[in-house]
Amino acid sequence: MRIIWKNMSWIVICFIALIIIAIIFWLKPHNTSIKNELFSDDKLTAQNSEQLISAGQSNAEVQSFSSKSQQDIQINCQILVDHSNHLIVNEQTKDCFEYFITQYGEKGLDQIRADFLVFIKVSYKEPVLSQLSDLWSRYLQYREQLGQLQLPIPNKDDASYYQEILSKTNNLRKKSFSDSEIQGLFGHQDIYDRYTIDRMRILEEKNLSAVEKAEKLKALFDQLPKDWKENLQQLNQLEELRKLTAEIKAHGGSAEELREMRTNLVGTEATQRLEVLDQQRSDWKQRVNQYLAARESIIHSSMSDAAKQSAVSQLRTQQFNDQKEQLRLQTFETIHDQGGKLPFAE
Repeated sequence: MRIIWKNMSWIVICFIALIIIAIIFWLKPHNTSIKNELFSDDKLTAQNSEQLISAGQSNAEVQSFSSKSQQDIQINCQILVDHSNHLIVNEQTKDCFEYFITQYGEKGLDQIRADFLVFIKVSYKEPVLSQLSDLWSRYLQYREQLGQLQLPIPNKDDASYYQEILSKTNNLRKKSFSDSEIQGLFGHQDIYDRYTIDRMRILEEKNLSAVEKAEKLKALFDQLPKDWKENLQQLNQLEELRKLTAEIKAHGGSAEELREMRTNLVGTEATQRLEVLDQQRSDWKQRVNQYLAARESIIHSSMSDAAKQSAVSQLRTQQFNDQKEQLRLQTFETIHDQGGKLPFAE
């Protein structure tokens, strides 16, 4: 059996992401796990509650529940209850479960199961104690069954592929948890999963122009909660701009079409900044190509090697008087001399 730890810190994430990616731990290593294909599930701010219970154990007690790799990590168990000491199921509940599950490999599953039960017994009182124990048992069973689900025929660029995974996962959740428990444990993850699938569908739609796709993508993004927007905006917009720009260039679209697409997707001010960047890139490309052509003429001239070297050095200084540009230019010279494709940003 195999457990893959999830980890996603909301990204963001720099425009590169963050990101974004995500690791989930599995209970069945010998099977191809459907969960490996799901979107990473990040830790978001827990919902408001009436009371926060802290375990408050000594370092020795904490270490007894941790694997060796977790000795310096505080137990991630902030269980929320109401005034009647009933469990409030949310993302933090799942985080607590996952903290113990990620010890798999260093500890056996039976030991992990027993450690958690001991942990809650010394940390919580009834009725939350029984509620946690019951939910823990069902969560472990769910994770094990999740590892046994079979993946659809691979086509990871197709939204329907991920939709089938999500549908199977949701059906499994319904067998293990109540509707309120599903919302508490997986509500935030569902927001991201559904957004990602809808976003893929828009990008796949062949009957929409790049301009129309940009408009729909912006509308879809605007429906997200504020904290999700902050985490996803730069990462997703970078990818969307790249894909839609490539579509426009592929069919020979005009500058006006490119501007309208960008405006729909990122707004007027960002579009203006992108156009300035386009001009800077175009200018750089023209200067580099002119320099390389002149340099090529010098190299193939009848001058002596020393004269050629001096002429190239003078040419470089004349056309690129900034030291940073000259360092950057060296990369283009090397790739050009090797016959490679010049790394101009598109």
